[in-house]
Amino acid sequence: MAVLKPTNHVGTITWLGGMHSKEGPPISDPVAELFAGFAGVAGEVHAGLTVPSCSRMTGQYPEGTQIANTRQFSVLSAEELAQIAAGMGIDALSAALIGATMVLSGIPDLSHLPPGSRLQGSSGATLVVNLHNQPCTVPARGIENAHPGHGARFKPAAMGKRGIVAWVEREGWFRLGDAVRLHIPNQRPWAHLAEALNG
Repeated sequence: MAVLKPTNHVGTITWLGGMHSKEGPPISDPVAELFAGFAGVAGEVHAGLTVPSCSRMTGQYPEGTQIANTRQFSVLSAEELAQIAAGMGIDALSAALIGATMVLSGIPDLSHLPPGSRLQGSSGATLVVNLHNQPCTVPARGIENAHPGHGARFKPAAMGKRGIVAWVEREGWFRLGDAVRLHIPNQRPWAHLAEALNG
């Protein structure tokens, strides 16, 4: 039995970009195409096969521990991005202002895809979904510069809608307009999930 099930959920790449500086707020530069290598996108802030663990993983490792890099891509949903903007009271929010790598339209509830799911582009390039991306206050300054009076509204508006982080399983090109198919783990949800999360 196959460990991954191809689904009928196919998204379209509507935006691509990358962060190229750690100075200032997390701003991505838009591009028409990018090559996803095993270490991520060359020259991008989040590229690398390994990375020092951050404050979000202190339950597992002391901060700064070298671990595998499972955050090579930040993938957002176009539909959820529109919902975030509406929650902030603005017409639209650019993915560039929150350091995104890719925006997809057409895949429902993207921020809550099962870990281990694959997002496979038409070139064969494939991303492995790691985890839901928790929103934080770091992008607030860049958003505030673009939308005065609205920067602090990002974190509460983005709860549950901030997209996912992912790493490259198969190398290849992603281009604007490409189709990306969702593949999900061929297993039922863990029976003790709610108990473990609430315990």
